[in-house]
Amino acid sequence: MYEHLNVIDIHIHFPIENSLGNPPATTPRSPLLGQYASDRGERMRAEWSTEKAEPAAKTDEEVELMIQRWLGETEHYGLRAINFVTGQGNDKLASIVTKHPEKFMGFAHHKLEPGCHVELKRAVNELGLKGYKLIGPRTDYPFELPELRPVWEFCAEKTLPVLIHFGWLGRGGGIVNHPRLNPLSLFEVARDFPEIPFIIPHFGVNHWPDVLALCWSLPNIYVDTSGSNQWMKWMPYPLTLEDLFRKAYENLGPERIIFGTDSSYFPRGFSVRYLQDQLRACYSLNFRDEDIRKIFGNNAARLLKLKEK
Repeated sequence: MYEHLNVIDIHIHFPIENSLGNPPATTPRSPLLGQYASDRGERMRAEWSTEKAEPAAKTDEEVELMIQRWLGETEHYGLRAINFVTGQGNDKLASIVTKHPEKFMGFAHHKLEPGCHVELKRAVNELGLKGYKLIGPRTDYPFELPELRPVWEFCAEKTLPVLIHFGWLGRGGGIVNHPRLNPLSLFEVARDFPEIPFIIPHFGVNHWPDVLALCWSLPNIYVDTSGSNQWMKWMPYPLTLEDLFRKAYENLGPERIIFGTDSSYFPRGFSVRYLQDQLRACYSLNFRDEDIRKIFGNNAARLLKLKEK
């Protein structure tokens, strides 16, 4: 029923062990925080009626099975394409997406640090990845650090989309304080490199007003709509999905809103409920059909350099 929209999901995580490609944390989490996170997770599963996640893929055989399961999801739900933002490092993710290039795309997702532009160039020019995924509150260096300028120069040259998670991260013991938690920490780089489309996922999490400020100042800031957006209920004022879409539509315009789900694990697979909820919000707000097609497919197609439909 969604095929006429040519839906592209800009924000999916391939469910593979150590999906970010980073070494495991050496500092153990307190059992109290671990239990709090587990309790929160159970509450969320009950609230959203989701089953417990299956283990992530580890072996080559499990990875191949996961590839086939995700291909089946795109066919079952009539999705034009999906974009994996993580997948155990650039080489592994590239080997996954090249199996079905008409349906799968992927973003580089290595750490942002001096000298990392070499790996980004390899990931894009040699491996064929189509963007760069970062997590602000896990980035050790200021975005405007002079030594990082080659990264942004390359992204500007390629008009490479850069998706950066800002805001709270995790559950029990999650990050709520960090120099790059706030999207305003991107301001200097985004202003200096207006050719780079910067995508802020989940409507900016708890920093929605600051995302709007960035969008007021700069034309190259986009939002993605991914996830349950449960952060809304932790705001000190009432906020709904319709509120987010209305404000984004009024101020950013439909060209800078990009659909995503933050899907990953099975048995849930593609989180069609998020798609349904977001479509309901857009239709209830009387968005034009042309604009709905932009939000749910054509905007992503443009940034990923695919043909718009």
